[in-house]
Amino acid sequence: MVIPFAPRRGPGAGPAQGLSGESLPMSGWLKQLDALLRGEHTRKDDLQEGRVGLAARRLVLLGLLLGAVYGAGMGLYAAVGGRDGGWRHMASAALKLPLLFLLTLLVTFPSLYVFSALANSRLRLRETLRLLVASITVMLGVLASFAPVTAFFTLSTDSYRFLLFLNVVFCGLAGLVGLGFLLRAIRLVFPNEKGSPEDGGRARRIFRVWLLLFGVVGAQMAWILKPFVGNPHLRFEWIRPSRAMNFFEFVLRSLTNDWY
Repeated sequence: MVIPFAPRRGPGAGPAQGLSGESLPMSGWLKQLDALLRGEHTRKDDLQEGRVGLAARRLVLLGLLLGAVYGAGMGLYAAVGGRDGGWRHMASAALKLPLLFLLTLLVTFPSLYVFSALANSRLRLRETLRLLVASITVMLGVLASFAPVTAFFTLSTDSYRFLLFLNVVFCGLAGLVGLGFLLRAIRLVFPNEKGSPEDGGRARRIFRVWLLLFGVVGAQMAWILKPFVGNPHLRFEWIRPSRAMNFFEFVLRSLTNDWY
């Protein structure tokens, strides 16, 4: 099976490869993810010239697949417990986990572009979007790598609180790795060049503020789209809205043993 992924090549050319190509076998997806994780598509020279050699739409497809893998792992708890609607919950989590990151991207991208323009970034609108999509794909790749661990604990314990905490930790770690990828790229876009070290430092401070904004929005978006793991004492719902509390209040109450 061939998935649209790499640019067309002339007659007699070998198999097309690369996140910027148009035709890539499914077996090449992991290779492209590996290249992205290693920074091969965000090289210093390209970033300093304002170039990001990635195709955002194709990265989104890869991210959707990776997100669905981890989402299914989160929803496995409801499915293996034999609860009513368990498999529907698993499918729901597989759909909502990548949606969580896409919605966070939509909410935060305008502010990222404005911050980028204020910092006089070399990256234009399209390149800024590609870089952000790449960082989100890195987050989802890290999460997908945690899916076997999540499945292992799901099959070996019935503790809902523990699995909820475990998934929050994994999502937090993936977020840190993905934002670290973005921060590294930002440092390459704004190097401490001779004669303008203060400008580069100011730009990076501006982007650190945005990174905090991204994390806050992502956490609250997860709260809006819950449930993911599936409380065994509640019936299945695609989305369980709760305006009476937010994600951060929930975490605080959980840590102080006030939530039940």
